[in-house]
Amino acid sequence: MKYRTEWKYICNEFDLDLLKEKMKVLLSLDQNANKEVYNIHSLYFDDYNNTCAFDNDAGSSERFKWRIRYYDDNSDYIKLERKEKYDDLCYKESCLLSKEEYQDIIDKNISKVFWKTDKKLLKEFCIDIMCRLFSPKIIIDYERTAYTEPISNIRITFDKNISGSLDTDRFITNDYMKYPVQEKGIHVLEVKFDDVLPGHVGKLLHTGNLQRNTFSKYYLGRLVLERNLL
Repeated sequence: MKYRTEWKYICNEFDLDLLKEKMKVLLSLDQNANKEVYNIHSLYFDDYNNTCAFDNDAGSSERFKWRIRYYDDNSDYIKLERKEKYDDLCYKESCLLSKEEYQDIIDKNISKVFWKTDKKLLKEFCIDIMCRLFSPKIIIDYERTAYTEPISNIRITFDKNISGSLDTDRFITNDYMKYPVQEKGIHVLEVKFDDVLPGHVGKLLHTGNLQRNTFSKYYLGRLVLERNLL
C-alpha cells in the first residue's frame, strides 16, 4: 500500500488561470484524459451515522470515503473507488463496475452483487452496505484539468465549477439538477506527489493568494445543499 501526499488549495479564478499557464511550461497534460478539460461525476456514499461527513467536520486525521465515478458522458466506464486519508497522505483503490453491478447496487440487490463478483474491493463495499448501511448521499460534479510529471509522479489538478445534486437516483443518466457549492469564481487546486515535491514546482504554489485547506468536495456539498434544499 503506497500513500501519496495530497495538498489542497482554495483559489480564485485569476490565480488558478495564472498558475495553469505556468504549469504548462513544466508539466504535461494528463495523457489519460485525452483533452484539456473533462467532467467528473461522483456519487458519494455514507453510513447511517454519516460517519464520513462527520469525520471531515471533526477534522479527523484518519478517514475514508466510498464513491462511484464516471467521466464526461461515458457512463459505460464506471469506477468504484475507496479513498483513505491520513492527515496529508492519501491512498486510493478502484475497480471497474458493470452497468448491471451499478444498477444492482442502486436497487439494493447487494447480496447478489457480493456473491457474483470476484472483485475484492466490490466485496468490501457490499459488506459496508450490508453491515453499516452505506447508501447514496450526494452527487458531486466539476470540470478538471490535470497536469502530470511522470518521473517524479506528480499530478496537479485544477477543479472548477464544483456543483452538487441530491438527485442520486438519476446519477447515471446525468440529467439531474445541479447547485453550486462554492462562491462564483472560487475553485480548487490539488497537488499529489509521492515523497518530495521538487522545488521548481513548489515555488509555483506561492502564486497569488493560494490558501492551503483541508477541503472536501463531498462534505462541502452536503453542508451547502442539505442546509439550503432540505
